[in-house]
Amino acid sequence: MGGGAAGLGEPARAYEPIVERFGPEAGSGRTIVVGVDGTDTAMRAAAYAFGLAHRQGYRLLVAFVAARSGFTLTAQAAAFEHRTQQQLHEELGAEIRAHAEELAVPVTFVKVHGDPVTALRDAADRSHADTVVVGASTSAGHRIAGSVATRLIRAGHWPVIVVP
Repeated sequence: MGGGAAGLGEPARAYEPIVERFGPEAGSGRTIVVGVDGTDTAMRAAAYAFGLAHRQGYRLLVAFVAARSGFTLTAQAAAFEHRTQQQLHEELGAEIRAHAEELAVPVTFVKVHGDPVTALRDAADRSHADTVVVGASTSAGHRIAGSVATRLIRAGHWPVIVVP
């Protein structure tokens, strides 16, 4: 796999952001940001955001945030987690590209690493998002720490649509 980052056998640039563009050139400066992670609710949120962007003539920024698991104890487990995230990124990219071309929606697909709330907030702020779309959390742990949607709503910079 080449030179390793942190000695984990991963490429040195493994955790740098990746940006891809699909669909037609952006005609509008209006932007919808949607977070995806491969879950059913996130994919429903992406479908909703695609439909909204298509109907309104907006561009779409799709953010895949690869969050590191707190349970990764070994270098081997970290390398497995990274490969799994890379495979998911590739699968999501292919699906997003197909939807962008089918619906003629200009899409920027971004993969970043870190905390989902921070990454989505930064993406929305940098792109001057008009709306942020996320899937509803299905995790019981979010009742304690707060879901991504709840934390984004509290940021209060843009309307947040939560798709069940």
